[in-house]
Amino acid sequence: MSDAPSLYGQVRESFGPRAAAYLNSAVHAQGPEFAALRAAVQSRPGARVLDLGCGAGHVSYQVAPLAAEVIAYDLAPEMLELVSTRARELGITNLQTQCGAVESLPFADGQFDVVLSRYSAHHWADPARALAEARRVLKAGGQCVLVDVASPGVALLDTHLQALEVLRDRSHVRDYSAAEWAALGAAAGLRIQRQEVGRLRLEFTSWVERMATPEPLCQALRLFQDTACSEVRDYFEIAADGSFSVDVLTLWAAA
Repeated sequence: MSDAPSLYGQVRESFGPRAAAYLNSAVHAQGPEFAALRAAVQSRPGARVLDLGCGAGHVSYQVAPLAAEVIAYDLAPEMLELVSTRARELGITNLQTQCGAVESLPFADGQFDVVLSRYSAHHWADPARALAEARRVLKAGGQCVLVDVASPGVALLDTHLQALEVLRDRSHVRDYSAAEWAALGAAAGLRIQRQEVGRLRLEFTSWVERMATPEPLCQALRLFQDTACSEVRDYFEIAADGSFSVDVLTLWAAA
């Protein structure tokens, strides 16, 4: 019988001790998609908002001034402790935290006007079930906006991306393509409204330091990049220092 941690255990072990690193991460604290998330909340005065896989709470801090209430929801208790502390420092009084898995939300049906998720979904064990839960807790006509690193949807490029991600972070499950997210959302009963794809540049050193990737795996990552074929190197814009670019999907859907 293996004594290795479960996926949920790996997520907690990976992210709990690194809460501060994610709070201070420029990749997580900044991004053009924040405007879309704020717009989703601002269009619904008095909205009750659920931030799924909130991490260090950047989405919650952005939308709280526009909402009646925000629930920051995450699997790692250390992340939630940080979110509560940071919210107090920012003077945010309408933000609460709750711990749990996205596949089993402890909320009654139709409790939220808006469900948001940013850079969390590639850790979800069962995205179909998670989206079905998001649909369940949304009010009729409610808004769901999901932001995540996306697979290019091409087998060669997808294989490279998934391998790169899991070498860096053992709790990684999958970066899904835009087509896969559209199918998952529709199957969960959500009405897909639109999808937007942008690019995100990842500086290699801070990318691995944020996750405290062990040095042997950092070396494997660099070797993996250095020996990639030209099609992969060109698509991901791999630089001499290992920095690279990925696609980021923003998906809008309605209940």
